[in-house]
Amino acid sequence: MDRGAGGARLAMRSNPPCPRRAFTLIEVLVSLAIFALASVVLSVAYLNVIGSYRALDSQQRSDEDWKVLRAGVLTEPDLAKVEEGGRVVLPGGRELAWRAKVEPTEIADLFRLTLEGDVPAAGEAEAWQRTQHLYVLRPSWSDPAEREKLRDVTRQRVFQERVK
Repeated sequence: MDRGAGGARLAMRSNPPCPRRAFTLIEVLVSLAIFALASVVLSVAYLNVIGSYRALDSQQRSDEDWKVLRAGVLTEPDLAKVEEGGRVVLPGGRELAWRAKVEPTEIADLFRLTLEGDVPAAGEAEAWQRTQHLYVLRPSWSDPAEREKLRDVTRQRVFQERVK
């Protein structure tokens, strides 16, 4: 039996058509929900990274400001100027108010320095406050008479320890 061209067409029509593969509405909605959830999680993570960079930048800026103040105080040869404190203008127009308390120790020319600083908030910059305790060897801060008394006490203490 010869089917010919018409028979081939008939054979193709008699086979049932293959169902088309497509996404259902539920599958599309589930994929959109997953995408939305992932985008929310990623945006929150991104905002946390941005916030931590800002906090780190602010911390570094305050550390640099503190180092400048500390270097200025530690290089001041006049004890009266250190004890009176003062203000330092920082970059951005902010002011750092600082105070210092200097206490003599039992060792000649050695002082305990308590340095405090306050910077008020301005614009995006946060306020901060710091206190640091340092031991400083400063012969220029010593009273010569007091220095000799402390040296005599130290000599006597060393002599008594040798005798024992």
